[in-house]
Amino acid sequence: MFIQTESTPNPATLKFLPGRSVMEEGTADFADAEAAKRSPLAKRLFAVDGVTGVFFGADFVSVAKRDDKEWYVLKPAVLGAIMEHFTAGDPLLLADDSADAAPAGEDSEIVQTIKELLDTRVRPAVAQDGGDIVFKGFEDGVVYLHMQGACAGCPSSTATLKMGIENLLKHYIPEVAEVRAAM
Repeated sequence: MFIQTESTPNPATLKFLPGRSVMEEGTADFADAEAAKRSPLAKRLFAVDGVTGVFFGADFVSVAKRDDKEWYVLKPAVLGAIMEHFTAGDPLLLADDSADAAPAGEDSEIVQTIKELLDTRVRPAVAQDGGDIVFKGFEDGVVYLHMQGACAGCPSSTATLKMGIENLLKHYIPEVAEVRAAM
């Protein structure tokens, strides 16, 4: 198995591409070892000293590190954990992954358009950088979005939200006045 790595705009995060599907649909974000309990791979990665975050995309794994650790030290251990996981054939997520299920209910036409633009225009670009963007809400002209993976904590994420995504949404949806980061 050959795993490629790519840098991301966030110097604390590297993107690992195992050359196979990681998530069949959606994404998974693990901010700490406690959250990683539902994923054998995330648990393996958090066992590497210095790993502070793990994110799964369609065909990649993004790993964040502490500032006091260097990638040349961490990278072999991370590559080993990913290779060990896929070689063993372990599941990516254990059975109870209902926490990320989208809430049921009808979206307004504006919300549907926002989600469609995010899915078709924004998500692919953000995924190339090793992250994802999650729609959290739309209220009084404000779109609330949450950045995940390499994009969370990235120095350029505020510019991405304000200059990129906000301008795009305002262009197509006059009702959008602002885009804000949500937790």
